[in-house]
Amino acid sequence: MTPPPLIHGDPGLQPERTTLAWTRTTVSFAVSSAILLRWLPHYGVLVVTLILLLVAMALGIYGSQTTRHRAAVQGLVAGRVRAQVGVVLLMTAGMIVFGVAGLFLILS
Repeated sequence: MTPPPLIHGDPGLQPERTTLAWTRTTVSFAVSSAILLRWLPHYGVLVVTLILLLVAMALGIYGSQTTRHRAAVQGLVAGRVRAQVGVVLLMTAGMIVFGVAGLFLILS
Protein backbone atom coordinates (compact mmCIF):
# COMPACT_ATOMS: atom_id res chain seq x y z
CA MET A 1 0.00 0.00 0.00
CA THR A 2 1.33 3.43 -0.91
CA PRO A 3 1.79 5.78 2.03
CA PRO A 4 -0.23 8.99 1.91
CA PRO A 5 1.50 11.99 0.35
CA LEU A 6 3.31 14.30 2.72
CA ILE A 7 1.98 17.83 3.06
CA HIS A 8 4.33 20.80 3.07
CA GLY A 9 3.86 24.55 3.08
CA ASP A 10 6.03 25.49 0.11
CA PRO A 11 3.85 27.49 -2.29
CA GLY A 12 6.47 27.03 -5.04
CA LEU A 13 6.31 23.23 -4.73
CA GLN A 14 10.09 22.90 -4.57
CA PRO A 15 10.15 19.13 -3.89
CA GLU A 16 7.84 18.49 -6.82
CA ARG A 17 9.97 20.60 -9.18
CA THR A 18 13.07 18.72 -8.07
CA THR A 19 11.36 15.36 -8.62
CA LEU A 20 10.30 16.44 -12.11
CA ALA A 21 13.88 17.50 -12.90
CA TRP A 22 15.19 14.08 -11.83
CA THR A 23 12.49 12.45 -13.97
CA ARG A 24 13.64 14.44 -17.00
CA THR A 25 17.21 13.34 -16.27
CA THR A 26 16.09 9.70 -16.17
CA VAL A 27 14.30 10.05 -19.50
CA SER A 28 17.34 11.72 -21.08
CA PHE A 29 19.54 8.83 -19.94
CA ALA A 30 17.10 6.32 -21.43
CA VAL A 31 17.00 8.23 -24.74
CA SER A 32 20.80 8.50 -24.81
CA SER A 33 21.04 4.75 -24.24
CA ALA A 34 18.72 4.11 -27.16
CA ILE A 35 20.72 6.43 -29.42
CA LEU A 36 23.93 4.62 -28.50
CA LEU A 37 22.47 1.40 -29.89
CA ARG A 38 23.16 2.84 -33.35
CA TRP A 39 26.91 2.70 -32.65
CA LEU A 40 26.91 -0.85 -31.30
CA PRO A 41 28.11 -2.50 -34.56
CA HIS A 42 31.00 -0.02 -34.87
CA TYR A 43 32.36 0.12 -31.31
CA GLY A 44 31.02 -3.02 -29.63
CA VAL A 45 31.98 -3.44 -25.96
CA LEU A 46 32.62 0.24 -25.25
CA VAL A 47 29.12 1.20 -26.38
CA VAL A 48 27.60 -1.65 -24.36
CA THR A 49 29.50 -0.35 -21.31
CA LEU A 50 28.18 3.17 -21.86
CA ILE A 51 24.64 1.89 -22.32
CA LEU A 52 24.89 -0.11 -19.09
CA LEU A 53 26.28 2.97 -17.28
CA LEU A 54 23.38 5.15 -18.44
CA VAL A 55 20.77 2.50 -17.68
CA ALA A 56 22.26 1.92 -14.21
CA MET A 57 22.20 5.66 -13.49
CA ALA A 58 18.61 5.96 -14.75
CA LEU A 59 17.48 3.01 -12.63
CA GLY A 60 19.29 4.42 -9.62
CA ILE A 61 17.50 7.74 -10.00
CA TYR A 62 14.16 6.04 -10.56
CA GLY A 63 14.61 3.70 -7.61
CA SER A 64 15.56 6.43 -5.15
CA GLN A 65 13.13 9.10 -6.34
CA THR A 66 10.42 8.42 -3.76
CA THR A 67 12.93 8.42 -0.91
CA ARG A 68 14.51 11.69 -2.07
CA HIS A 69 11.11 13.34 -2.50
CA ARG A 70 9.99 12.30 0.98
CA ALA A 71 13.26 13.55 2.48
CA ALA A 72 12.81 16.93 0.76
CA VAL A 73 9.23 17.29 1.99
CA GLN A 74 10.16 16.24 5.52
CA GLY A 75 13.05 18.72 5.42
CA LEU A 76 10.71 21.53 4.41
CA VAL A 77 8.31 20.64 7.20
CA ALA A 78 11.17 20.50 9.71
CA GLY A 79 12.75 23.70 8.38
CA ARG A 80 16.03 22.03 7.40
CA VAL A 81 16.70 20.46 4.00
CA ARG A 82 19.96 18.58 3.68
CA ALA A 83 21.97 18.78 0.47
CA GLN A 84 22.39 15.45 -1.30
CA VAL A 85 26.09 15.79 -2.01
CA GLY A 86 26.68 12.07 -2.59
CA VAL A 87 24.07 11.85 -5.33
CA VAL A 88 25.44 14.94 -7.07
CA LEU A 89 29.02 13.61 -6.93
CA LEU A 90 27.91 10.21 -8.25
CA MET A 91 26.02 11.80 -11.13
CA THR A 92 28.98 14.09 -11.89
CA ALA A 93 31.38 11.13 -11.97
CA GLY A 94 29.03 9.20 -14.26
CA MET A 95 28.69 12.14 -16.65
CA ILE A 96 32.47 12.66 -16.73
CA VAL A 97 32.96 8.99 -17.66
CA PHE A 98 30.23 9.25 -20.28
CA GLY A 99 31.72 12.46 -21.72
CA VAL A 100 35.30 11.15 -21.86
CA ALA A 101 34.11 7.94 -23.51
CA GLY A 102 32.09 9.97 -26.01
CA LEU A 103 35.15 12.04 -26.90
CA PHE A 104 37.16 8.86 -27.29
CA LEU A 105 34.55 7.44 -29.68
CA ILE A 106 34.46 10.65 -31.71
CA LEU A 107 38.22 11.01 -31.95
CA SER A 108 39.05 7.36 -32.64
